[in-house]
Amino acid sequence: MSQSNPKLEWCVVRLGEDLNWWVTEISDPVHWDVDGLGVIDPRQMSYILEQCDLLREYGFDADLLDEAFFAFGIDREEKDGTVRIVRTRDSLLEDDTVLFCLPDVIDEEKGPYADFLDQITKFRVKLLNDLIDFDENITVDEIEEDIRERQNQEYMEGRAVHPFNEITAILDYVPEGYELEDEDTPKSGDEEIDDLPDFEDEDDEKIEEDETMRWDDDEEEEPDDDSEDALDDDEEEDALDDDEEEDALDDDQEDGEDDDEEDEDDDDQKDGEEGDDDDDGSRPSKR
Repeated sequence: MSQSNPKLEWCVVRLGEDLNWWVTEISDPVHWDVDGLGVIDPRQMSYILEQCDLLREYGFDADLLDEAFFAFGIDREEKDGTVRIVRTRDSLLEDDTVLFCLPDVIDEEKGPYADFLDQITKFRVKLLNDLIDFDENITVDEIEEDIRERQNQEYMEGRAVHPFNEITAILDYVPEGYELEDEDTPKSGDEEIDDLPDFEDEDDEKIEEDETMRWDDDEEEEPDDDSEDALDDDEEEDALDDDEEEDALDDDQEDGEDDDEEDEDDDDQKDGEEGDDDDDGSRPSKR
């Protein structure tokens, strides 16, 4: 951890509109100018540590982090929304506690923070030349010139460059027109499917029903024209069947009446014949 300023013991920081933290008050105003002095919050520092870890295989010395930053822990939150942070001697690489980090910019040209920026630029160049097939390898000067042009716009607008943006501009740098492939993602043509994903049962995950998903209700409330036509056809067929049954019953009834009349005629005819026979039997014979 940087020890170049033993008088630095605490800072008061505020969250800016750009969602970065800025120093508003410091315990050593003699050596520090709080105008445009930014401090890196724990979330931002965690990202920087991860990106620096990728540079280790190219020769980056992680101990530079402890030399380039003053570490601070949270003391208390003030009534005006600012936060008072106090200095700690814990290592950024070994301590898992939440720490704010203030770059050691007392000597902006040759101090430990300036050396840190030079080193990450150097090893970022090595990483890019290793992972991207350039026609010609890029150089440190090319990266520094490109980043400087991007930052000049902020200076012209009167905005201070926050140290987190200054650092990530190097750690995330990729030349225009190129991109880095994710190391965990297989290259095109080399993809292999090892395992199929586990799907949850339908009972375990239910989709919330909304107005656009009530198909059954719509069908019940608003039957289609084909269904109405089919119902009308069925009613007509039933009516025809009833008419046919009534006609059949009427025909049967008429046939029955005709049969009764024929039976009565037959009975009358028989009675007549019997009467004739009786007349013949009672008539005396002539001698």
